[in-house]
Amino acid sequence: MARVLFINAGSEGHVNPTIGVVQELISRGEEVVYFCAEAYRDRIENTGASVRTFDGQKFMEAFISGGRDYLLERAIGLLLTADVVIPTVLEQTRGEHFDYMIHDSMFGCGRLLAGILKLPAISSCTSFAHTEETFDNFLEPPSIKTPEEIVRRFQSLAETVSEKYGVEIRTPYEAFCNPAPLTIVYTTREFQTDAEAFDQTYKFVGPSISSRPAQKNFDLTAIKGKNPIYISLGTIFNQATDFYKLCFEAFGNTDHTIVMSVGNNTLISDLGEIPDNFIVKNYVPQTEVLQHTKLFITHGGMNSAHEGLYYGVPLVVIPQSADQPMVAGQVAKIGAGLALQMQGLTAHQLREAADQVLSLPSFKKAVAYIGESFRKSGGYRQAVDEISEFKSRSHM
Repeated sequence: MARVLFINAGSEGHVNPTIGVVQELISRGEEVVYFCAEAYRDRIENTGASVRTFDGQKFMEAFISGGRDYLLERAIGLLLTADVVIPTVLEQTRGEHFDYMIHDSMFGCGRLLAGILKLPAISSCTSFAHTEETFDNFLEPPSIKTPEEIVRRFQSLAETVSEKYGVEIRTPYEAFCNPAPLTIVYTTREFQTDAEAFDQTYKFVGPSISSRPAQKNFDLTAIKGKNPIYISLGTIFNQATDFYKLCFEAFGNTDHTIVMSVGNNTLISDLGEIPDNFIVKNYVPQTEVLQHTKLFITHGGMNSAHEGLYYGVPLVVIPQSADQPMVAGQVAKIGAGLALQMQGLTAHQLREAADQVLSLPSFKKAVAYIGESFRKSGGYRQAVDEISEFKSRSHM
């Protein structure tokens, strides 16, 4: 039995794909110590892992303080989280032995901690993977020039963090993507952008979708046989009262049954009169609802896109931030749905996009192809097979 140190400071989209992986590791005899924000304690403890926490609010404050206008500012934000994450992990693991570590590819200062602790490392990538070359193109596409002051700020901070923790940070790629000898990517090569750029150190295991605790506040019998349209903007960028009212205008009093999740920070009473064909909730058990859904209108978070396509549901993607424009672009590129822009969106455009995706057979065909690639890919079990192979090669 090996002891595994798992570091994950991210949001739902970074935590949820790891749940099945942790359960599978434990079922095969590994002992997992999992660091995360307190908000995720219960769901990780339910896997059988030992949970330790750091201050999630301070983490997010540090990350956001890096800036939001340029991708390089987000790399700065990730470096600023080092002083939140690293001291508390080192303090809480002092004197303990670990055989290897798994860290999120974007959060958790994973590469830094692996260097400090001198542990074999595996990167857990819940978005599209990047090589250094694809990341550099993503960092500064031809239409965007990062201001020189931001470049200097990154370089100065990278030098400070490198000196403080004794692990060199040479590039924004190292700060943002936390490269490791093995990267587990929770998608398939069929969906990955620039798939030909990745060598065998990247293992595309497909979506890691595991069972979650049932929610008692949603009656699935209300939608069985009705093939609803499901609308959700995810768990972060979901305070969008105007958009939800736009959905009422687009689909209210039509023949469609609509399930709409508005997030825990939106008061349903603020939305005004709800059309009779709408079911509006603060939280919806997404994977269960998707199994009855004919169209998913989504923000295009990687998890949400994966889950929709896994269950054979075409998408209308309205990206908000982060990697969502890339997800929207890839969904449109493979023909599994349409991408819209939130800015200037009208009820007519939304309804027209939904009608197009629902009526044209090409969308169903593309979704069937990509969904099949997801379902046969192995998911969290394949991820643990790859981890076991890595362990045997590394003679742990």
